[in-house]
Amino acid sequence: MIEIALIKALLNREFYEQHKGIRCPDKIFSKNTRKIKQALDVAMETYDGDFTVSDLHAVFNGMNASMTTATRNGYEDLFKRIELTEPIKPEIAEDTLSQLFQQYVGDQIANIGFNICNQEEGSLQSLRQLIEEYNNDFTPNIRVEWDDHSLDTVLDATALESKWSFNIPSLARRVEGISGGHLVLVGARPNTGKTSFHASLLAADGGFAHQGAKCVILANEEAITRVAARYISASSFMTMKEVRENKALAAKRYHKIKDKLNFKDSTGKGMDWVESVVKHEKPDIVILDMGDKFADIKSERSDITLKAAAIHARNIAKQYDCAVIWMSQLSAEAEGRADLNQAMMEGSKTGKAAEADLMVLIGKTQQAEGEDEDPIRYLNIAKNKLNGYQGKITCELDGSRSIYRA
Repeated sequence: MIEIALIKALLNREFYEQHKGIRCPDKIFSKNTRKIKQALDVAMETYDGDFTVSDLHAVFNGMNASMTTATRNGYEDLFKRIELTEPIKPEIAEDTLSQLFQQYVGDQIANIGFNICNQEEGSLQSLRQLIEEYNNDFTPNIRVEWDDHSLDTVLDATALESKWSFNIPSLARRVEGISGGHLVLVGARPNTGKTSFHASLLAADGGFAHQGAKCVILANEEAITRVAARYISASSFMTMKEVRENKALAAKRYHKIKDKLNFKDSTGKGMDWVESVVKHEKPDIVILDMGDKFADIKSERSDITLKAAAIHARNIAKQYDCAVIWMSQLSAEAEGRADLNQAMMEGSKTGKAAEADLMVLIGKTQQAEGEDEDPIRYLNIAKNKLNGYQGKITCELDGSRSIYRA
């Protein structure tokens, strides 16, 4: 009987002191065991140290001298069972007490609900009192295993901060790379080169896929074939026209990383689905293009919803040891500008920015009507928890080949 084992565990003063009081009320025990628990409470309050079963038996008999012979014989048998019961581990006893306590409170709540349904109670006052009584104590028992923070462990961890190196030299000089657990936010205005940016980082020469990273690209804006075409161009260093004209060479170059790339049209999917994919596939790099569209925005407070989605993305990165790259739109304020900042993230206020380890905002200057597209792009490192650098990095976009280069 588990209650007998708990009584024996409570004979240890240290264990008793940790669990006495409101989280171990007499009423979680059945009628007969409850009287023994009451005797144990008196013994613990009156005397010092741990107790044996014989000690508890003596205190019990002193408190219940007027019991009938039949009742006393029943308790004699109960104490013999306590004496013969094998001790249980403190952590098991702790979890069992917690479960019994929750059942006890749950029964009280159920009784209040029953009384309300039967109009025996006309207010929620009794429920309010119950919540006030147990609010601070209705918490799960946990055993924390503290993280290792030894010098060697910290040095080894920080050495992995750039497991996957950036293949854009001007960027790599300032921010060497990323690793599992990182959330990277990339923002830009439409037609600036967002998809080309992640295609270049993963598939161009020296990119993450070439470094051996398993990459998952979840796209919910452009058709997945168009996204994949950017990757083929970046990996083959060819325009799509050149790919069609020299398919064998393009295939040979693309084949080097093809097995490292996994594409999926993710239109209409949410962050729970993203987590399921990551849990199953165990990738090193996850691209969310566009990240904002994975947030299920149903209210006018899109900033709250986007923040929750960003928190979910960050948790995915940490729990599954992958780097999540979240592509996002910038507001109209960023149009035609080289210098960008966090406040230009569309619809999110500071919610998404607060969760990011690294934020890269891609800017370009305004083109006059009739002018050729300016290939210069400005990578604004607007937030950087990796090495602290913040500033503007200049590079060049070869849009027809989806390649960023210094």
